[in-house]
Amino acid sequence: MAEQQNIQYTPKDFKSDQEVRWCPGCGDHAVLNSIQKALTELGIPKEKFAFISGIGCSSRFPYYMDTYGFHGIHGRAAAIATGVKIANPGLSVWEITGDGDALAIGGNHFIHAIRRNIDINIILFNNEIYGLTKGQYSPTSEKGIVTKTSPFGSIEEPFSVGDLVIGAKGKFFARTIDANVSLSTQIYVEAAKHKGTSVVEVLQNCVIFNDGVHEVVTGKEVRDDRTIILKHGKPMSFGKNNDKGLVLDGLKLKVVNLGENGITEKNLLVHDAEESNPGIQYMLAHMGYPDYPVALGVIRSVKAHTYESDLEEQIMEIQKNTKVKCMDDLLMSGSVWKVE
Repeated sequence: MAEQQNIQYTPKDFKSDQEVRWCPGCGDHAVLNSIQKALTELGIPKEKFAFISGIGCSSRFPYYMDTYGFHGIHGRAAAIATGVKIANPGLSVWEITGDGDALAIGGNHFIHAIRRNIDINIILFNNEIYGLTKGQYSPTSEKGIVTKTSPFGSIEEPFSVGDLVIGAKGKFFARTIDANVSLSTQIYVEAAKHKGTSVVEVLQNCVIFNDGVHEVVTGKEVRDDRTIILKHGKPMSFGKNNDKGLVLDGLKLKVVNLGENGITEKNLLVHDAEESNPGIQYMLAHMGYPDYPVALGVIRSVKAHTYESDLEEQIMEIQKNTKVKCMDDLLMSGSVWKVE
């Protein structure tokens, strides 16, 4: 993350003069507001932020931010964002992408940015559909979904974003809901402060082509019983009355009701986002309704060397020991001859 300073901003300071052209009711509006709120808490000068995007509805994001930005091409946001960070390590670099942009054409760039642990923040809008190109199924669409490119139902198994991140040796993974501005803001702040690649999956709604896709877990009447907000160091409890929880039953997670069979909060698993072994975190990221609540919050946050810090260290070590100190030294090294 860029160096913090004693600077006071308001969300309005990060709003550009461009008209926001997402559909009314689109979840992207809430994500934009959440990130603008989060940036005010970081104490970083505006000129130290860079927002990079690929192609998709979410990729209009840089136009709406009064920061540096780059609107890239389809699937290549990670390639551009990692290059920006390596060339300008003092910047706070944010990659804005969607489930199609990041996981289909951009899948290779996505997993290798994570594997390298370059210090960027990847915000992945997951509405399980291609919205900009008018409603084709995406890599995260549920099997059986009927769309313009799967008129008889998709026969493909969907990706799980959390599975991919942890499988690619990711050190930070979190999940939030577009409309939960308070939770989202908190998560974006934590993602920005994390040294290394931070991936935040946003369960985002497309009101036109996949309206209500996450409603089964995010609906106002059910979300307390069908989601769990994980907090590091806290017992894994959830429910409208906070009367449910998670325990480890053999090699699997199990949902229990507090008060039944003598189970109390002391019996529940305590969330450890900083545990380097990803076993429990993988299971938490993989949970899905109706068998389990969907995990929200910071699921994994592990300290590790970043790519750019190791690169800088390597360059300094080479420079210290090499006889080549300038371009003339390089050109005159090795086998040379003089033409008369």
